[in-house]
Amino acid sequence: MDMRLQARMLHSVPWVIFSGLTVLCLLQGVPVRSGDAGLPKAMDNVTVRQGDSAILRCTVDNRVTRVAWLNRSTILYTGNDKWSIDPRVVILANTKSQYSIEIQNVDIYDEGAYTCSVQTDNHPKTSRVHLIVQVPPRIVDISSSIAVNEGSNVSLICIATGRPEPVFNWRYLSPKARGFLSEDEYLEITGITREQSGIYECSASNDVSAPDVRRVKLTVNYPPYILDAQNIGAPLGHQGILQCEASAVPAADFFWYKEDKRLSDSWRGVKVENRETISRVTFLNISEQDYGNYTCMAKNLLGHSNASIILFGPGAVHDGNSGSPQCPFCAPLFLLLLLLLPFSLLLPPAQF
Repeated sequence: MDMRLQARMLHSVPWVIFSGLTVLCLLQGVPVRSGDAGLPKAMDNVTVRQGDSAILRCTVDNRVTRVAWLNRSTILYTGNDKWSIDPRVVILANTKSQYSIEIQNVDIYDEGAYTCSVQTDNHPKTSRVHLIVQVPPRIVDISSSIAVNEGSNVSLICIATGRPEPVFNWRYLSPKARGFLSEDEYLEITGITREQSGIYECSASNDVSAPDVRRVKLTVNYPPYILDAQNIGAPLGHQGILQCEASAVPAADFFWYKEDKRLSDSWRGVKVENRETISRVTFLNISEQDYGNYTCMAKNLLGHSNASIILFGPGAVHDGNSGSPQCPFCAPLFLLLLLLLPFSLLLPPAQF
């Protein structure tokens, strides 16, 4: 056998015996006595963020003959000899006063107890340090953007990982930002209204790094209601436009009627235009037959809403907001009073 190989084997025997005794002591629960002379002294806890490097330091003195670092029962280093196959574990110092190793790119599975073991006076003694790995918050699941009918109950959920456990906050962002609505994973909304439609934001934080933020769009469906419909006056031979504006989600379809007949572009001299929330009927050349009462209907899957609009000619008096005549007899009565006024002035005063 090669003499150099024999020498290396003989040199490694004490390390094997020492390491075996160290593991045996750990398994049997040898107590740590920090006051003993020559006892290694390690940090109580080491806290690092996931992805960073952790340095484990052990203070020794010149009475120590052999040293080792272990993770649970797995030997990492004995002296300068590396036993771990993990390339992230490297030795930093092996001097008469300090024995330190570094674990690079720390991950959550590195968390746990590490033991600095020394041999002095033929007796192994240990000191332990606990490695704590902090993990930045990360939202792993959140409710999808949804559409619900007005009056429904809504439950949104936000799930995140991290160490320490993340703290949650739900906020309403748009159309107008508000304060925190909930401080846990769930956001419950009872009897949702159309005003609560918009963007909701979940943030998960644990002070390890910046909060993780995700957003959910919540759409509230509701039936149409008419926002604006006014009576319009226009003379014969001119252009006249009737307009109807409605709010609805989903967007409403518009229909125009005169009496029981539906208007369309096929009507002579009439153009119907629908644009999102507004519908217009344009009379290109008003005739006597065009005057009268029209009905605008806005309709979606949840319901419909109607408004009456009057197209009238010169001399007619109408309330431009209500869509119905304000006083159909006011103009004739006013003319009658004007005719009777001269005769009333000729009458003698009443005698009492």
